[in-house]
Amino acid sequence: MDRSRKWVPGFGAVLLILLSHMTSALEVPLDLPQPPTITLQSPKDYIFDPRENIVIHCEAKGKPHPSFSWTRNGTHFDVEKDSKVLMKPGSGTLVIDISGEKAEAYEGTYQCTAHNEHGTAVSNSIVIRQSRSPLWSKERNEAIVVQMGVSLVLQCRPPAGLPPPVIFWMDNSESFCRLPLDKRVSQVLNGDLYFSNVLPEDTRSDYICYARFPHTQTIQQKQPISVTVLDNSPEGERRPGFMMPLGATSTKMVLRGETLELECIADGLPTPEISWEKDGGELPSSRMSFSNFRKTLKVSDVNEDDGGDYRCTATNHLGTARHVIKVTVKAAPFWVSAPRNLILAPNETGILTCRVNGEPKPEIRWFVNGVSLENAPEDHSRKVDDDTVILSNVQTGSSAVYQCNASNEFGYLMANAFVNVLAEAPRVLTPPNRVYQVITNNPALLHCASFGSPIPTITWFKDSQTSVKNGDPYVIHENGTLDIHVAQPINSGKYTCIATNNLGIKENHVYLEVKEPTRILRQPEYKVVQRGMSAVFECKVKHDPSLIPTMTWLKDDGELPNGRFEVNVDSLTIKDVTDGDEGTYTCIMNTTLDQDSASAMLTVVEKPDPATDLELTDQTDRSVQLTWIPGDENNSPTQKFLIQYEDLLHQPGVWINLTEVAGTSTTAQLNLSPYVYYSFRVLALNNVGYSQPSQPSSQYRTNPAAPDQNPSDVQCVGTKPGNLVISWTPLTGFQANGPSLEYNVLWRQKDTDEDWSSKNVANASQFVVSGTPIYVPYEVKVHALNDYGNGPEPGVVIGYSGEDLPLSAPENVQIMVHNSTLAEVHWEPVSFPSVRGQLQGYKVLFDKRVVSKQQVLTFSGNRSEGRLPGLQPYSLYNLTIRVLNNKGEGPSSPSKTFKTPEGVPGPPSFLNAINPNLDSLTLEWGPPMNNNGRLAGYTLKYQPVNNTNELGPVKVMTFLANETTITLGNLNSSMLYKFYLSANTIKGSGPIITEEAFTVMDTTVPSRQVDIATQGWFIGLMCAIALLILVLLIVCFIKRNKGGKYPVKEKEDAHQDPEIQPMKEDDGTFGEYSDTEDHKPLKGSRTPSNGTVRRDESDDSLVDYGEGGDGQFNEDGSFIGQYSGKKEKDTHEGNESSEAPSPVNAMNSFV
Repeated sequence: MDRSRKWVPGFGAVLLILLSHMTSALEVPLDLPQPPTITLQSPKDYIFDPRENIVIHCEAKGKPHPSFSWTRNGTHFDVEKDSKVLMKPGSGTLVIDISGEKAEAYEGTYQCTAHNEHGTAVSNSIVIRQSRSPLWSKERNEAIVVQMGVSLVLQCRPPAGLPPPVIFWMDNSESFCRLPLDKRVSQVLNGDLYFSNVLPEDTRSDYICYARFPHTQTIQQKQPISVTVLDNSPEGERRPGFMMPLGATSTKMVLRGETLELECIADGLPTPEISWEKDGGELPSSRMSFSNFRKTLKVSDVNEDDGGDYRCTATNHLGTARHVIKVTVKAAPFWVSAPRNLILAPNETGILTCRVNGEPKPEIRWFVNGVSLENAPEDHSRKVDDDTVILSNVQTGSSAVYQCNASNEFGYLMANAFVNVLAEAPRVLTPPNRVYQVITNNPALLHCASFGSPIPTITWFKDSQTSVKNGDPYVIHENGTLDIHVAQPINSGKYTCIATNNLGIKENHVYLEVKEPTRILRQPEYKVVQRGMSAVFECKVKHDPSLIPTMTWLKDDGELPNGRFEVNVDSLTIKDVTDGDEGTYTCIMNTTLDQDSASAMLTVVEKPDPATDLELTDQTDRSVQLTWIPGDENNSPTQKFLIQYEDLLHQPGVWINLTEVAGTSTTAQLNLSPYVYYSFRVLALNNVGYSQPSQPSSQYRTNPAAPDQNPSDVQCVGTKPGNLVISWTPLTGFQANGPSLEYNVLWRQKDTDEDWSSKNVANASQFVVSGTPIYVPYEVKVHALNDYGNGPEPGVVIGYSGEDLPLSAPENVQIMVHNSTLAEVHWEPVSFPSVRGQLQGYKVLFDKRVVSKQQVLTFSGNRSEGRLPGLQPYSLYNLTIRVLNNKGEGPSSPSKTFKTPEGVPGPPSFLNAINPNLDSLTLEWGPPMNNNGRLAGYTLKYQPVNNTNELGPVKVMTFLANETTITLGNLNSSMLYKFYLSANTIKGSGPIITEEAFTVMDTTVPSRQVDIATQGWFIGLMCAIALLILVLLIVCFIKRNKGGKYPVKEKEDAHQDPEIQPMKEDDGTFGEYSDTEDHKPLKGSRTPSNGTVRRDESDDSLVDYGEGGDGQFNEDGSFIGQYSGKKEKDTHEGNESSEAPSPVNAMNSFV
């Protein structure tokens, strides 16, 4: 419906009205007064089936609801007087019962009228006709006899039915099917059958044309036509000529919007080819199609540009024929702009337009309430100008329905448009509080459908505050809809539309929610899966959490088959994959607002199928060609073929790999060996694995021949004195090349003029020669032979006869002692003949005279000296030497004696602290397990360890060798002492053992001295006393009590050495001694002037208390190593430190 508003006092501004009166469509609410509007009507041409009731539709709306009446053939049709006619209640639809009546009686032109107090609407004129399927007229068809090669036309001439029938020709032979058509045989649009040239196979006695009438679903047939084609005087080849249309030109008229069909049927021999072109233009390819083997050109939805000359050309090798079809395009009336309903307020002006086109130009007539304007009551507010009606200053009560009728010789158009004069305050038709949901970056349309007269003005607000104006990102359409072209999350919120006219105001609230888009984060990937395995496609999705997603999987754009398909939250699993599972799988994630999808292919692979049809060709004694047909690759290309053979003569049942060829080959040239009964098979390999073996080929036997090779791995070695064992790897039956395989074994002593000795053996892999000299070189050969000759000349192998024990011992043995643990021995090697075998080396045997256990060192090769490490100091040894070969040891050399010098002793066997008292304790120890010389005595060193883990001065004591206990006095009570004890010989001190022990605690003194200088209460007391003395600093005293730091303490904190850690604050003590850490000095540790050192974490080895094992003590006996506690427990030294005193040390001195 059009709605316009223009206040004009008269007709002086008609042009302005015409330009400004274009309005948007409005829907009048049904609760308001309005003229009738036709909502449903039957088509203009209604062909009914006489077996069914006639139903003529006519529905309309209006307020009040309209009443209905009908005309038939231009006169009033009284429905109530005809018992066969029923008008549906509340409707104008007619139902005519034609059972038992002559249907022709109800044929005619019907028109429906809908009327209420505000106007009258009329329907189109509806032509009612009965469908007809008449019988074929009686006729007698003469038999047709023609010569082969001539053209022929069989006419159908079907009866005129309503609607026209569908024509087809049938082959009434046993197949009873439609007659096949081709370039030579054609059925044209009127149903006739054309032969461009006839052939003998066209002879038939029953060419029958059938007509099928679609409404009645009946089929009528023409009398059969008999055609006989003679070949006794055939027609010769000829140029093309047109059978239809005739002549050089023809004409064709078509209506706009219909389908243009042009036909060209040509005769000629051979059958001509047909082509099409349009003079002065191109054929409309998008709307054009060919049928009937290019003999029919169709152009759909014809327009004015499709008029012109169309040229069809028929061609064969003898020439060309052309025909021009002149096409004229006419047009029944069609709408340019149909009139639309007007809703006007009193005193407003409106316009109705009825713009049509057609060829020839249509005539336009106006009606009001079904009455021609010429015959209607005069209305001074109405002015008609051809296709326009202008209504000025309309008044209440002047509502009406106008009809526009446009017609030419090809048809008519008729439209109703009402003018409804109303004064109505605004109302919003869009439901309140509607929630619109859109996806980010998509358009959002917020509707504000309204009604009012005059037309309301629409304004929008966001969140009840911000006025929404036309402009990015908003567009307000003429119908009030708010358009957000690219919605973003920031656009979410509450929107209010307000409709206003001079009679009132109305508002409505809607809500916009902009959601996150649905996206597939992990798409399914292409899968190659072996048959019988499982395939898993992943499809992980992100979506707006407020939307409920639905995951759907498709296979090849269809539903998943039932059975082995398991759909999970974000994956699809296909179990026990089969070949039928191959295809494209698509996951689709749907929400109520959007969707996303992704696809991937599944390829099912398997091992190749076995090769088939093995065939042997080009057969010779030493080769054959094998061919085969590959099996199915099962979607995985064959990489290679493996050819195996079975030797049915020598190893039946065992298949051996022979050769491999590329996967693209289907033949292989095979090299063969003599005297083998071959059978071959083929295996194909792809990425999945090897196929099953093919069926074996036929057996192929090769002829015997002399051996091609001699035994391999020939060796000769003596296993005992006086023999030579010759061994080899025998030839296999496959390598024998013939029957009666033997080996001719030949040997002779090397570097002599002796002849070869030989022996033939069979079924053996070694031969033993006896009576040979001891360990002499021999030359050996092994030659293969069979009944068909000898193998190639064998190579010579060198070996030695059997060894015997050496005969002599090394002489002139000399020993040099380097130190207490190392000696060096020299000897004179034995002569080579006396070795009587392969020299392996010399064995040196030595032992201490007081100990029976013998030590052995072996020196490989032809040696004359060796070193003896690891000797025991201060010991007497016996030594002998023997020579070695593969057989064993020779006699021992005369025994030699040597002595090692003294060394440092081992550590004392133990060190224990016993009987601790207040100021003393007793130490006892045991002598070393190994004195390594004459024991001279013991050295004891000890030092105290205070409760800060610092080491005191070292005291040193020495003892005689026979002293093993000492009681130490003048010790501090409750003190930890560390003791270091070592044994001495004239060579020096041995390794140290350590021990730690406490003296007894004095009950009058705490076991651990508590340094009160580290106690919080004591520090506070001292600070208070100092501040009382310094009256001038009373302000600082107040600050201190509030938590301020002592000034000196602040300075210390600001310059504190980062390596020095504070005292423990929990108990005020220094860090305790511990020896569980690594043996490293503490960074930043200092040695005080009194000689004490901090204790480092260590074990009980005195060596570990310094930088190394040497220089443990100064000349005065003081211990140099640092002995400190854990790093986190370090603190400053006492007042002896060269650095400025800390507040804590100052307080210690104060006390």
